[in-house]
Amino acid sequence: MYDFCFTPIYAGLLAIGGVAGYATKGSMASLGAGLGTAALLSLMSKWSLDAYHKGEACKSATAISLLVAAGLTFMMYQRYSTTGKFMPAGLTAGLSAAMTVFYVWSLLLGPTPKPKAT
Repeated sequence: MYDFCFTPIYAGLLAIGGVAGYATKGSMASLGAGLGTAALLSLMSKWSLDAYHKGEACKSATAISLLVAAGLTFMMYQRYSTTGKFMPAGLTAGLSAAMTVFYVWSLLLGPTPKPKAT
């Protein structure tokens, strides 16, 4: 699986979480963080997909996505440890940890696109 297969889903879930945090608690921080990370991850996914269509791998986009996911894992796990609430901190930490593992796998062992014939 290529990183652009899961990144849009992950980005969408983060955006939904940010909007939900704003809708339920009026949290501008949740809205900004959710939509901001979703936008960045969407751009990385597009960049990676464009490279794939050229028969190339875009390890830079995957590495940036890894940094975002690892950062969210760390921050949301800290929040979960403090509050003990699974929603939303524990869920976001778990999802981000899974994506972090996926991005590491993608960078180290993931598939390589076949070069396009010219």
